[in-house]
Amino acid sequence: PKPEGLAQAFTIGADFIGDDNVALVLGDNIFFGAGLPDLLASAIGRTSGATVFSYRVEDPERYGVVELAQDGRALSLEEKPAQPKSNCAVTGLYFYDNRVVDYARNLQPSARGELEITDLNRLYMEAGDLFVEQMGRGYAWLDTGTHDSLLEASEFVRTLQHRQGIQIACLEEIAYEQGFITADQARARGELFKKTAYGRAILNAVDG
Repeated sequence: PKPEGLAQAFTIGADFIGDDNVALVLGDNIFFGAGLPDLLASAIGRTSGATVFSYRVEDPERYGVVELAQDGRALSLEEKPAQPKSNCAVTGLYFYDNRVVDYARNLQPSARGELEITDLNRLYMEAGDLFVEQMGRGYAWLDTGTHDSLLEASEFVRTLQHRQGIQIACLEEIAYEQGFITADQARARGELFKKTAYGRAILNAVDG
């Protein structure tokens, strides 16, 4: 199939999704924050509806913007509005219940000929089922869609790793701490990369 917008992911992936709920994360988005696992757990805990993640920005007119109700539901969604109703940009991280497949199949292409993720989110909002998790102070949301922004993100990660002596997004370490893999499995992965800081981080997570 030819590219027809972000929402097309759910029609292409319908067989993979099956009867499950699903998450979508844009490949050029990087998220960082100590409280991120709790935000993700909150979204995963909702068995129905959809969840988007907002981030306060100084220039909301450059982004998709969400207006929030006090109960955390979305009141309005606007794409790059001239007069934004809030400073809360919608990031590239989304959680959906299984209705998303049918919603995506019934979407009509926008003026630019794409199946828009904002239109998909609006369907959930109109049903009263679009929730918003807010990334507040202490979080970083980095878009790496350009050469300059990729460099900035690399410098951000490098600075944290050098200052704190940790590996950002060490997947084996995360999987081990979450109980997705055993100590032996994590250790085997660490041994593969033991000459690198990444491998040493895995081994340190398992063996201390």
